[in-house]
Amino acid sequence: MQIPFRLIVLRRILFVPPFFSLNQRNLAQVMTSYDTSFPRDDLLPKKETGAISYLNKYPSYNGSNTVIAIFDSGVDPRAPGLQVTSDGKRKIIDCFDGTGSGDVTLVPAEVKNGIITGLSGRSLKIPDTWTNPSGEYRIGCKSLYQLYPTALRERMLKDFKENKWDPVHKKTLAETTKKLQAFEAANPDCSGAEKATKEDYEMQIEMLNTLEKKFSNLGPCFDCVVFFDGQHWRACLDTSYEGQLSQCKLMGVYRETFDVGTLSEEDQLSYSINIYPEDNILEIVSMCSSHGTHVASIASACFPDEPEKNGLAPGAQIVSIAIGDNRLGSMETGTSLVRAMIRVIEQTHYKVDVINMSYGEHAHWAHSGRLGELMSDVVNKYGIVWVVSGSNHGPALSTVGTPPAISSTSLIGVGAYVSPEMMAAEYSLREKLPGMPYTWSSRGPCMDGSMGISICAPGGAITSVPNFMLRGSQLMNGTSMAAPHVTGVVALLISGLKAREIPSSPFSIKRALEQTAVFLDGVEVFAQGHGLIQVDRAFDHLVAYHNQQERDVRFHVTVANSGPIMKGIYMRDMPTSKSKEFAISVEPFFLNFEERDAESKIQFNIHLSLACNASWVQIPKHFDLMYMARGFSVKVDPTGLSSGVHYTSIKAYDSSCPEKGAVFEVPITVVKPETVHNETSYNKQHFAAGDIQRRFINVPEGASWAVLTINLENLEAEANNARFIVHAVQLVPELNCKAGMEFYKLIDLHEHPNAPLAFAVKGGRVMELCMTKWWASLGTVKISYSVSFRGVTNNNGGAVSMHAGQGILRVDLKSSLANEEIAPVVTLKHQVQPFRPTESKIVPLGYRDVILPGRQIYELQLNYNFNIAKATEVVPNCSLLSDTLYESEFESQLWMIFDSNKQFISAGDAYPCNYTAKLEKGDYTLRLHVRHEKKDLLEKIQDMSVLIGQKLASPITMDIYGTHNQALIQGKKLSSSVIHQGSTVPIYIAPLNSDKCTKTVTVGQYFSGTISYSKDEQGKKVGTYPFDYILVEPPKKANGNKTEKDNEKGKNAKEEMIESLRDLKITWLTKLGDSGTTSADMYEELRADFPEHIPIYIARLQALESEKERNLKAIVDTADLALKKINVSELLEFYGLKSDTRKDATKIKSRMDKNKSYLLEALCKKGLALCEMYQTAENLEESTILEDIKMIFNDVVKFVEPSDLKVIKFSIHAALVQKHHGKALRWVYKQLEEKPTREVDEKMIELFAALKWSHCEDCFGRAIPLKYPSVFRPF
Repeated sequence: MQIPFRLIVLRRILFVPPFFSLNQRNLAQVMTSYDTSFPRDDLLPKKETGAISYLNKYPSYNGSNTVIAIFDSGVDPRAPGLQVTSDGKRKIIDCFDGTGSGDVTLVPAEVKNGIITGLSGRSLKIPDTWTNPSGEYRIGCKSLYQLYPTALRERMLKDFKENKWDPVHKKTLAETTKKLQAFEAANPDCSGAEKATKEDYEMQIEMLNTLEKKFSNLGPCFDCVVFFDGQHWRACLDTSYEGQLSQCKLMGVYRETFDVGTLSEEDQLSYSINIYPEDNILEIVSMCSSHGTHVASIASACFPDEPEKNGLAPGAQIVSIAIGDNRLGSMETGTSLVRAMIRVIEQTHYKVDVINMSYGEHAHWAHSGRLGELMSDVVNKYGIVWVVSGSNHGPALSTVGTPPAISSTSLIGVGAYVSPEMMAAEYSLREKLPGMPYTWSSRGPCMDGSMGISICAPGGAITSVPNFMLRGSQLMNGTSMAAPHVTGVVALLISGLKAREIPSSPFSIKRALEQTAVFLDGVEVFAQGHGLIQVDRAFDHLVAYHNQQERDVRFHVTVANSGPIMKGIYMRDMPTSKSKEFAISVEPFFLNFEERDAESKIQFNIHLSLACNASWVQIPKHFDLMYMARGFSVKVDPTGLSSGVHYTSIKAYDSSCPEKGAVFEVPITVVKPETVHNETSYNKQHFAAGDIQRRFINVPEGASWAVLTINLENLEAEANNARFIVHAVQLVPELNCKAGMEFYKLIDLHEHPNAPLAFAVKGGRVMELCMTKWWASLGTVKISYSVSFRGVTNNNGGAVSMHAGQGILRVDLKSSLANEEIAPVVTLKHQVQPFRPTESKIVPLGYRDVILPGRQIYELQLNYNFNIAKATEVVPNCSLLSDTLYESEFESQLWMIFDSNKQFISAGDAYPCNYTAKLEKGDYTLRLHVRHEKKDLLEKIQDMSVLIGQKLASPITMDIYGTHNQALIQGKKLSSSVIHQGSTVPIYIAPLNSDKCTKTVTVGQYFSGTISYSKDEQGKKVGTYPFDYILVEPPKKANGNKTEKDNEKGKNAKEEMIESLRDLKITWLTKLGDSGTTSADMYEELRADFPEHIPIYIARLQALESEKERNLKAIVDTADLALKKINVSELLEFYGLKSDTRKDATKIKSRMDKNKSYLLEALCKKGLALCEMYQTAENLEESTILEDIKMIFNDVVKFVEPSDLKVIKFSIHAALVQKHHGKALRWVYKQLEEKPTREVDEKMIELFAALKWSHCEDCFGRAIPLKYPSVFRPF
């Protein structure tokens, strides 16, 4: 063994250059030594699981001839170590995006003289080097930023802002400010034209500041060109953004050509493509995060020149399948998972041997669910080993995620372990601690009694990440890193078995890993499962027992229970004062049992010996199992057990070959809680790094919150090493650990000494209080902690719902544990409105969505239209399907919000609390899709409602009273009161006054918020419950002001008829519009009969405006006629009044408002016509039109601001004819804010060009295709 070279250096870390004098060197009097050998092998650990010794023994069994599918965020084919296998083959053999986030919808293109006009509007020149026998092309358009992972998008936005926008924008602002200052210096007392010019400069500066404040960068979009070259489908992305396709890479489908491109030098984001010509879809495959590349590198990275950096199976090949959807950050969807499974079971281009899935959520139940059933099929029918991460939600029990908690136990769930060598090399800890599970690694058992965690493996590594991260490697940890370690081990095993032609199955491989794992001393079973995997021992097991009759058999174990189907015995929230019997059912299933030959089923018979090492469990000794479901009874007697959690298992051994280990197991977990009254304490408890104390407490009935107090025994000496996780969990049937009652807090005790921690609890159920010292928190500390229970409960059982039409709501409050002071508060924070779909259709999906053999998936597409009156945050909620994914009977739900121009705004999926959308005022469309292969199931939910929750501008507080009478008369409100222990006190919630409700209420609309009862600050904070207030139609205000017609006295029927006919004809004047003499004749007739009736002239103006060939002079003349009929002085005098005390003031105001409206319309229409005439005038110098336009503008601004939407169009044109581009820009921007349209956006770009603000012109210009697409973004 080579002794590492050691150097003597100064204890103070100083660099001593070689040219220092000898005297200077002699200053180093205090010496120490350091080790220059770096433990590179431990950066990606392999020794712990026997992988290095296995490869030393079998160097050719390095994963060669195996294929790993990585279900993750996508893998970068250009990342270090992911180019070739150890035997020189291509490492990544397929890249696929199952999410649809990279999809581009294709349409046929028209080619003229070798040029295609792209959907972006750019001219795309077809290179002469392209071969396209048919001459047919298809085109699409894609936003660059929609392909970016969140981290990359933030980096590129920051780079664009700081390096491209800010320098030019600040320079433009400075130059414009200098122009204004120079103008002011030259014109100190400006008026008239000079004043207008000054105002224009000021408007320019205002706009530049506004653009800076509201800076938005949607990024560029690029055109996509797709064609068939006679052999392969090809695609080219115009990343030149200038139509220069010859400068862009021509790509083929990845698994055919292995083409990989980079979107730009700056982003370094790798991409590949797939093309589905029958569906007119181009699929751009990229990554939604760095996670998948890191995972793939752990499993299979290969560095031919630096083998110490290799992953577990450097000879294995990889199939990258992205299941993380970029639209959702990186969340997986049912769509992506189903497409991923379809891809791996196709087996046409390659056969996948093992799947790694370091993804998952927490399902509410594991006994059913479409995704879980399909996942089980992949293993049980198609024979693919599936390894999954156990989740990072520990350290409390029953925190394992989904998967592995699905309907079958065929998947391999992995917990995360950290070794002493990893601590030193990866985390640079000052000292090596014993190996242990990471604190955050999820623990079993699952809520259905199964263990969930099969085995554990190293859960951290420093290895490759995607190039867009601008680094070669990175430390990541999690069960996400432990799973690919196991996946790599499985690839090593399968590689060796294939080389020796030894058969295996996912079941035999899982059993071999479990039976040969090293059980770690001092580590609880819930974190490690069967122990730390050992590849060499597992391989020997598979070789030795490959001929056993159960090799291709899985054993489906169920436990009869009054509730959901269980896969193990889990006594929690069950009586432990007496024994209980359980009926166990075991049914064997062959791999792909439906196609298994009958002889194998007939011959299958195994004589089993049952064993259990726990004296409190009674079992039969023998169990004869043939190919059918059989059962036996188990008696569990927890009466003699101490408080806490107890685990054992029933192991079934083949009596003819017990040395191979158990062929199946029945896990048994018993939780025996402590019984406490109001408070319990635990004094002077010692904690070393990673130590866990679990206290199971039967929470007293009536408790609604708990308070935990922690005290360090020696604060000064121990505080720096006192990082703890407090994790309290109560399980609730059919709710996952996060949705039940959970409290999770990482706390540094030196920062929060003696700070009480309050959290909600549910009385009558067992709570686990898990106190854990962080795994890397060195040293030992001594703490004392206590937990006390308090509570105020209501007769509604928690959530409260109140209907406005039912009047006063009585809520009875009770305190069971102690006297409690109450100060109830109801706060409403959201307005929720249900919507029915305005459009629905069910369509069969394309090539990617057909499950073998021929199981067509259908998609239900639903459109919901809604309006936002003012900018706010909204929370869409498809409540029928919300909060379920893996356990849902439908395989996917995804919603996307679009504005009125089809611009994509936001997206969300099954978990509404994770997604909010910030929306400006306007009309929106929410598009929702749900998928299933059974069309009839989709038909049942075609009319499904969606809830749109809007955040209220300010919360609404409801009035609460101590008596019914006070609530009835809205008298004295209840401020506080005392509930004595064991007694009940009613409170009364009064309905909201109409002025606090919205003016328009639709059916089903309600306010949502919370209700709290306790006056105690901690209880008020955590003891809150949902509160819904269902609205009713607001009162209709009586109209005490009669209309003008009602007030007119003395009109007979004939006069009323004449006026009605007049008004009808006026209406038709506008409708006839460009109808030649008909409209003109009617106008002349009305004008002759009613010469003083102003609406006639206004209607005529509207008709003239709508003509194809507008008669500008006629518009001006008609406007003048209308203006003569309006008494402008009278209007000015009226609007100059501070108040009008006349009896008929309302009638006068109504008439004045009408005349003002007529005046402004006539002025603006005349002004617009004059602007157009001025722009076409031959001799501008002699023209008086400009002065007329200025006069009209001055008349308009006497009544309204020039930015008023009634006159803004004229204001813009008046500014343009005077070349006041700053004013025009400000008012066009106001139009854009009010209602974005392509026409207005393009006018903005024209004005930017006129002002020579090229950076604004470019930024707005490149956003046009994204803001105004022709179709909705596809699902």
